[in-house]
Amino acid sequence: MARAQGARAQMALAFETSYGTPPASGFTKMPFASTTLGAEQPLQASELLGYGRDPLAPIKDAVTADGDVVIPIDAEAFGFWLKAAFGAPTTTGSDSYTHQFNSGAWTLPSFAIETAMPEVPRYAMYTGCMVDSLSWQMARSGLLTATASIVAQGETVGTMGAAGTPADITLKRFGHFNGAVTRNGASIGNVVSADLTYANNLDRIETIRSDGKIDGADPSIAALTGNIVVRFADQTLVQQAINGEACALEFSYTLATGESLTLTAHAVYLPRPRIEISGPQGVQATFDWQAASDPGVGCMCTVTLTNMREDY
Repeated sequence: MARAQGARAQMALAFETSYGTPPASGFTKMPFASTTLGAEQPLQASELLGYGRDPLAPIKDAVTADGDVVIPIDAEAFGFWLKAAFGAPTTTGSDSYTHQFNSGAWTLPSFAIETAMPEVPRYAMYTGCMVDSLSWQMARSGLLTATASIVAQGETVGTMGAAGTPADITLKRFGHFNGAVTRNGASIGNVVSADLTYANNLDRIETIRSDGKIDGADPSIAALTGNIVVRFADQTLVQQAINGEACALEFSYTLATGESLTLTAHAVYLPRPRIEISGPQGVQATFDWQAASDPGVGCMCTVTLTNMREDY
């Protein structure tokens, strides 16, 4: 009997026309490193008395379908996750295309994901999926990946795939070596690491239904937060925090072939950090920043993806 292996697992994604209804075609094969996406249904222990010391059978509780997907940050497939997190982009260009995603959309697209373990076989279709948050870390070395936290309406498991033959993509990964961080257009020196999290703060609509599924997930107030760790070399960031001023932070990656990814937080506020001297080594400071809407730009953040794909 065949045993499931992660090396043979596959994932396909397609955006839905109607929430909770998987499309019949249009799936794209998605690269991923790991996933915890799944449905679970806990049991409620019986509270009834008078039947002896041994308990009665438990009762099924509500179904919850959610989880995380760890994905590579690349020049093409990552655009699908950006569309899910921010909404459809504005695309310009004729040969090389620039896709601009803005925060603050009132409605977000839902999508269907099928995870396949063909040797069992087990094909799990997750419908009504929406991105609750998208996060990643910038560092000096290592593999560059992002984590998409997903809320789904439900799971359907079968022995045959429903995604057909997913379309392939050209995988061009960004690496930490391609990254840069700027403040108000100027490079920030001495940055050790940076964390970014964009959250839609989805509100699950948990109504009473015979199938145990949720009715939807509505985006609430968005949030863009993170931190930057710097070697303490000057007072620029500390003085900004003391003054309560905002700055624009830009986190970007650029490949030699021209593809690029840039997230610009237009109005970032810094807290006043504790400057600790913990030993003879260099002194570091951590700034847990928060972004807010910029009245001049009209949104909190903008993500620009440049690649050879015409549309999402």
